[in-house]
Amino acid sequence: MTVAYVGIGSNLDDPRAQVLQAFDELDGLPHTRVVRKSSLYRSAPIGYAEQPAFVNAVAQLETGLPAERLLAELQAIEARHGRRRSFPNAPRTLDLDLLLFGNLELDSSSLKIPHPRMHERAFVLEPLLEISPELGYSLEACAGQQIERMD
Repeated sequence: MTVAYVGIGSNLDDPRAQVLQAFDELDGLPHTRVVRKSSLYRSAPIGYAEQPAFVNAVAQLETGLPAERLLAELQAIEARHGRRRSFPNAPRTLDLDLLLFGNLELDSSSLKIPHPRMHERAFVLEPLLEISPELGYSLEACAGQQIERMD
């Protein structure tokens, strides 16, 4: 089994419900279980600013799937939620990013692990460090990004 981390985000069609449902769907993947779930966080959009705020979270998984198969499963969940990739940083019903996959370092055309921009994004690092502070990432590069923990 490999420990993997998945970033979850949504800002369309009841984002809070989309993120909560994603936790359940991740737990239902073959040979996979959700070990830890972060709190939900509200964050301002990055890149394209003319869109609603996001709801974000991170799930820690234990999985027997290889990284590429896990990515395919994540993309299938996104598709079931109506995810469209119209332009970079566009509003979305559900975004699932494979952040870390054990100690794997991978740079292929379809998958980069660790996720190449996670260290620059408070909406990834805050929930990631909430559930796994031992990973030791720094929030320095994220200073000034608006993020708030939701109840």
